[in-house]
Amino acid sequence: MLIRERLAHKRPVFSFEFFPPKTEKGEEVLWRSLEQLAPLGPDFVSVTYGAGGSTRARTIELVGKIKKQLGVEPMAHLTCVGATKDELARVLDQLGEHDIHNILALRGDPPQGQSKFEAPPGGLRFASELVAFIRERGPFCVGAACYPEVHPEAEDGASDLRHLKTKVDAGVDFLISQLFFDNATFHAFERRAVEAGIRVPILPGIMPVTNFEQIRRFTQMCGASLPQPLQRRLESVADDPQEVFWAGVSYAAHQCRALLQAPAPDPFTHPRPGVPGIHFYTLNRSPATRAIFEILQLSRACYG
Repeated sequence: MLIRERLAHKRPVFSFEFFPPKTEKGEEVLWRSLEQLAPLGPDFVSVTYGAGGSTRARTIELVGKIKKQLGVEPMAHLTCVGATKDELARVLDQLGEHDIHNILALRGDPPQGQSKFEAPPGGLRFASELVAFIRERGPFCVGAACYPEVHPEAEDGASDLRHLKTKVDAGVDFLISQLFFDNATFHAFERRAVEAGIRVPILPGIMPVTNFEQIRRFTQMCGASLPQPLQRRLESVADDPQEVFWAGVSYAAHQCRALLQAPAPDPFTHPRPGVPGIHFYTLNRSPATRAIFEILQLSRACYG
């Protein structure tokens, strides 16, 4: 199943992101999370690509195992970091052999110890080049990333949007946003994207807060901001992990429901209200995202 086909015929779609574990214990935690999630019927799950392509083989192995053993559609992340075009071509061939045809194309972060991204000899410089390269290699469905609060390396919002348009024009089927906590920020970005001529579906990326210090580090790294009401609430319960967990789940559930009911950004090109779906960042643990998913399913069953 190609994700673009699911997006064309189903609203909303729900997806979940995982990363390849580095230890046997981590693998047990991940697989337990996936087994608990599979009966809920996610539309797809994505598997990240470690820094510098360090988990390349694990990513390929894991997406193949997810598809074969759980019957859930997987999407493999692929980055430009530390890989020549020949190496990228081999990865794509291996994914095709595992019947994996959905790929999230990313430039990737600079390897550890480097402050600036540099393409390796014989490699690719930009995500837009990777998108075009994947398109040339076979019948893949290609997703890409976008940043509602501007990419940390971009000069400003306008230049970031120009780069995004170039990437989409190279052959992107859909976009997944970086995490955010203020829906107004996402909707403003969505409107600017439509005005810039970007017509592909944009899935908002949601990460429920389960650890206050951890989320502070993440937001600093990716340029996302915490709204003051959420920050004050988390600070008030910071010493109680259970309260932090449920504060994060409650906030994210309300955030998701509002996104699913929001007016369309452009009634002519996006006639249906609400975002096309939600993409959850799980950190390989399912309780928070599973709870939110079940809340959303129940509320839709009760209220439509």
